[in-house]
Amino acid sequence: MSLCLHARNLACERDGRWLFRGLELELRGGEVLRVEGPNGSGKTTLLKILCGQIGDVEGEVLWGGRPLSRVRAELFSNLLYLGHSPGVKAHLSALENLRWYQAMGGDAVDVAACFAALARVGLAGFEELPTAQLSAGQRRRVALARLSLTPRPLWVLDEPFTAIDVDGVATLEAQLADHARRGGAVLVTTHHPLTDIPGLRRLRLGANVGLQEVAA
Repeated sequence: MSLCLHARNLACERDGRWLFRGLELELRGGEVLRVEGPNGSGKTTLLKILCGQIGDVEGEVLWGGRPLSRVRAELFSNLLYLGHSPGVKAHLSALENLRWYQAMGGDAVDVAACFAALARVGLAGFEELPTAQLSAGQRRRVALARLSLTPRPLWVLDEPFTAIDVDGVATLEAQLADHARRGGAVLVTTHHPLTDIPGLRRLRLGANVGLQEVAA
């Protein structure tokens, strides 16, 4: 199966207001696609629709050329989704959070790999601390450690640069670019400009204007 996520004539209405209509989107392996737009324009909603979390919309989402309704499990097995919230459990340590995510995703729990992933995001020495004791940026780094720990070809990331410092930004940008070079695909919302991503494509959402593709 080719790596391709495709939306056809997608439309979503919330509280009597259209977030977007007639939206066409295609994401293939080797691409990084940034979804941008003002707050409330539907960026997070769009990501959740494309990941199969929201289904009451018009239009169609395809994975590998087939309707998402028929291949949902296949999409999930190829997907790593990181939401706007870090999604870490405060009473668990950074290490325990990663082990929990591995088990939930059906991956073999590899403690050494968890330590290595945390070290790559600058959390060496913080592995055993409850995440409630970590800063907002460190909690975000725990979530981002999953990018190198959980092998999935499709990354869908909602504001992954939130709360991380300059070094963390540079590391994450390099990860996104490297993932695309290796044939993976990245769909990301962010207010960060992503200046160091070769071949970046952008999709702009805006009130009452639908979808607009903008060259990198």
